Amino acid sequence: MKSRTFVVAMFSLVFFAGVLVPNLRADEEDKTTIVTFPEAVQVPGTTLPAGTYTFKLADSTSDRNIVQIFNADGTQLITTILAIPNERMAPTGNTVLKFDERPSGQPEALRAWFYPGDNFGQEFVYPKQKATELAQSNKQPVLSVRDDVKDVDALKNAQVEPAQPQP
Repeated sequence: MKSRTFVVAMFSLVFFAGVLVPNLRADEEDKTTIVTFPEAVQVPGTTLPAGTYTFKLADSTSDRNIVQIFNADGTQLITTILAIPNERMAPTGNTVLKFDERPSGQPEALRAWFYPGDNFGQEFVYPKQKATELAQSNKQPVLSVRDDVKDVDALKNAQVEPAQPQP
């Protein structure tokens, strides 16, 4: 009788563990990452002053990758950004941020964010005007979206195109 009770108890434990485990993996699904910048950094739509921020993928039912940047403790949304997949050859065990250089006196522009262990990341899409400035200063195309596209619903269907540097 005791062995039957033990088997039922173990089965119940395994069942409930199986139900709860997907909820414990939320950080991997939304790629929550806490980043500290020692200097100001430009992201699409705003410039982040030096400090700590929480990056995560928005829960979107569309095919789009939408990144949200929050304050350090994740309680205040600072900006929402459209991104496209960006592939790299070999994943690393750390978060990787790629930047575009800017002219002297301006903050670096964040170009892409790679979550630890992933071989793909998020390449940020800048508003058209800022993308054109970045393309011109870096002499390379920068992904852009219309300047007036700002909320999650609009980002789900916004057309992305490269802003080209002038010859």
